[in-house]
Amino acid sequence: MVCLQSFESVGMEANKIKLDTLALSFAAVFFVETVTNIILSISSFSPLIWIGFARIMQTCLILFIIFLRGGGLSSIGLEPSILISGVWRGVVWSFGFGVAAALVGAGLFTADFQPLGLIKTTLPVKKVEIILFFVVGGVVGPVAEEMFFRGIIYGFLKRWGIIPAIGISTLLFTLSHYFISGAFITQMLGGIVFALAYELEGCLLVPILIHILGNLAIFTLSLQL
Repeated sequence: MVCLQSFESVGMEANKIKLDTLALSFAAVFFVETVTNIILSISSFSPLIWIGFARIMQTCLILFIIFLRGGGLSSIGLEPSILISGVWRGVVWSFGFGVAAALVGAGLFTADFQPLGLIKTTLPVKKVEIILFFVVGGVVGPVAEEMFFRGIIYGFLKRWGIIPAIGISTLLFTLSHYFISGAFITQMLGGIVFALAYELEGCLLVPILIHILGNLAIFTLSLQL
């Protein structure tokens, strides 16, 4: 319950993401993405290795910017005192989200619509590549994305209200994935859930865990399809 008890103070901190912190984070993410795309065009190594390295670099750079200009971990809902509770709340949210998704999927299935087509992910063929995919797409990627889209963007936009912050941060999150995978509905719903979880709990670890467990569940299902 520590996470809920700390919500007010953490939420106030989340409003303190300043324009320079946002701009520097955008610049860092854009720079790493640009360099990674250049490397991918000339490298013979697995793209997943470079993508994973890029997400780690983006996470480290955002943390550096936060410590340098953004007011520390509390400004993005990662205050050490609430992390243990954040793990528990993240698991609870993930379970609830999974049950809701299963019920919706069952409803769509009875209506002669194949819901698994909405979440099916194309996985690599080689076992080593599959493992890399699970690590990068299931763990490393969600950490970097939640830190950027919820910790930085949502934290900056919240000064204008919860609804604009959820709407704009979710739109940016959805578009960033749509150009890669073409999945719009699932990414949009996911973005809304992640933002709501962050808002209600005040702890960034909650949407991080929902994102990680959700991705791993989708990838595991995709292995069976």
